[in-house]
Amino acid sequence: MLAQLSIHHYAIVDALDLDFRKGMTAITGETGAGKSILLGALGLCLGDRADAANVRHGAKQADISARFDIQALPSARDWLSERELDTEDCLIRRVVTTSGRSKAWINGTPCTASDLKQLGEHLIEVHGQHAHHALMREETHLRLVDELAGHQDDVSRLKGLHRQWQSLRRDIRARRENSSERDARLQLLRYQVEELDELALQEGELGQLETEHTNLSHAEQSIQTTQHALDECGDEQHGALTRLSSALGHLGTLPDAQRKTIEPILTMLEEARIQLSEAVSDLEHHQSSIELDPTRLAFVEERLSTAHTIARKHYVNPEELTGLHATLAHELSELDAGPSDLSELEEQAQTVRDEWRALAATVSDRRAKAAIQLTADVEAQLKFLGMEKARFEVAVTPLEKPQPEGLDHVQFLMSANPGQPMRPLHKVASGGELSRISLAIQVATATHSKTPTLVFDEVDVGISGATAEIVGQLLRELGGRGQVMCVTHLPQVAAQAHQHLHIEKQADEHQTQTSMLLLDRQGRVRELARMLGGVHLSQQTLAHAREMLKSGQSDQRH
Repeated sequence: MLAQLSIHHYAIVDALDLDFRKGMTAITGETGAGKSILLGALGLCLGDRADAANVRHGAKQADISARFDIQALPSARDWLSERELDTEDCLIRRVVTTSGRSKAWINGTPCTASDLKQLGEHLIEVHGQHAHHALMREETHLRLVDELAGHQDDVSRLKGLHRQWQSLRRDIRARRENSSERDARLQLLRYQVEELDELALQEGELGQLETEHTNLSHAEQSIQTTQHALDECGDEQHGALTRLSSALGHLGTLPDAQRKTIEPILTMLEEARIQLSEAVSDLEHHQSSIELDPTRLAFVEERLSTAHTIARKHYVNPEELTGLHATLAHELSELDAGPSDLSELEEQAQTVRDEWRALAATVSDRRAKAAIQLTADVEAQLKFLGMEKARFEVAVTPLEKPQPEGLDHVQFLMSANPGQPMRPLHKVASGGELSRISLAIQVATATHSKTPTLVFDEVDVGISGATAEIVGQLLRELGGRGQVMCVTHLPQVAAQAHQHLHIEKQADEHQTQTSMLLLDRQGRVRELARMLGGVHLSQQTLAHAREMLKSGQSDQRH
């Protein structure tokens, strides 16, 4: 589990050192306070892409460390042991410089971002607030069932066997062609693979280049537009902030009796001045982060142009180039060095095909069993979330044409109301229902997760009232079996947590920074009251918060 997180000079954080315990930890704070900073820092430690914007303004580098207790986590210990790293503890450190470059270490040994991602899969499982969008895609359905079945290694092996089988089939067809056609194919393949080797496009690089190109090509316009907004808001003579301050100064000269009659107006104007001041500060910070780099822009444009040109040659989308590269290289290797005897090739193809079908049948059996279990688990959670009449089914049906992942089509079906037929999830659920269905599926799959730390990032969006309290109970139960971190805006959920972390942003005319504090009982009452009733806390709101916290700590489902 996550034991400690140390954040220095990251985003608007100067220095934070946090200790975590088992159970459910609620993370709350006002909108814009920086709850995402905690998850962003943790994500960097687990291999997320580094960016110069991660570094606090004025600092040379961001430095983030996370320590995990892995004594009860054999998979993580095995991963470390295979790489000859210390297995008594797990300390991850990531440093990001103002140039956007980063360095990482695991237990003091330098490592890559890919290493962090691989290790992170054994340490933390993140359920994001937009997970319900992924649930609309059937590939997500298949992945969740396979994760529950616990046979991802066999599925990967299936894909490998399928690639091998298809490659042998292509080779057999090629060998049946006359030698001139085969030689022509080899010559073409060598040219194509050499061209793709020279391009050396990495998985996901194209999207990063397009995003970078957009930012670089619009940098000057962004600076000018931001400066115009700053002039309108913060100009010392004519800016909105100056005018607002002047208005407050004039009103402040009114006699006391008249000032009392417009006290609410003065309060609103003062709050508007503070908000405008913060906005000006944030705009200045944003403007300072925009960089003009024509050399880099020219490089990015050239690389994108080359990628699109090669994609047009092959009649594929640019995003498919990396997969095409691997396919063509494999085909070239097989044609160049494969066995020359056609009968031997046909025998190999039959052997691989039989092995693939045998393994696919085994995987299908496991998927069917996992589908039954997931169906029952999700329906139980839906009833608990107030959808007693809803029916849910994980349908596993045979595919007409075998796919690399096997012989099965996996689809989530739903009937929200009695009398309605089972239909695909995206054709049934409304927005509010989808939030609850998504949460039910996430909780059901998380219950079977072998990952000790589960992070839920505002998965309770769209949920309120009694359902919110039930959601809190579900997350608390999960926390009782390990460690759950939950970013939430709902007091009903936060009251269920074993511990409560509050995030707050402070700003003055010089800087903005975020602080995080583990609340004691009285602090929790006040934070719950704020979440219930806003800034001005009445005795009634505080009493409600105390009762909510007392009820939330009772460890009983209602």
